[in-house]
Amino acid sequence: MNVLLINGSPHKNGCTFTALSEVAAALNANGIETTMRHIGTAPIAGCIACGKCRSTGLCVFANDPVNECIALLREADGLVVGSPIYYAGPNAALCALLDRVFFCKSAPYAFKPAAAVVSCRRGGASAGFDRLNKYFTISQMPIVSSRYWNMVHGNTPEETRQDKEGMQTMRILGNNMAWLLKCIEAGRQSVPLPRQEETIYTNFIR
Repeated sequence: MNVLLINGSPHKNGCTFTALSEVAAALNANGIETTMRHIGTAPIAGCIACGKCRSTGLCVFANDPVNECIALLREADGLVVGSPIYYAGPNAALCALLDRVFFCKSAPYAFKPAAAVVSCRRGGASAGFDRLNKYFTISQMPIVSSRYWNMVHGNTPEETRQDKEGMQTMRILGNNMAWLLKCIEAGRQSVPLPRQEETIYTNFIR
């Protein structure tokens, strides 16, 4: 089994990476392989809702990490998305990436456990954490919890590691995700997935 971890910070080895690495270490200790993907610092275009991905399964923009992340997530058994907090929200580049990873392409991600991890200096973590979880709840992805909301505090990786409760939260998250992945694998043969209904769209303006 493999979990994809997306580092949504412009700093490849910063505070967000520090938190994700603690999650990854716990997963690895439970026999779960991990793949870490940094989104980089190059511009990531926003979704233009062209709908081309409905037929191709990929985004029309091919010059950024979006299509690679789509392919990695299709193959992965679980997902962890990490982001720094800016003005009580996730990194805009990460949101642009996730908008395109999930728009009209989320069916293959259904029933894969997912979790968000956020890093901030002081405040705004809960709002950013809530924003990231929306991608999972609209895609039938079970959200993995920890003993507290998945956040760490610090202005540098060294300070982040001093947030003992935050780092413990990351380890528990990794352990809980490993447990859920193993439960899903153990029950795959005896417990069928829920029956999928045809999607109903209701517009509120007649």
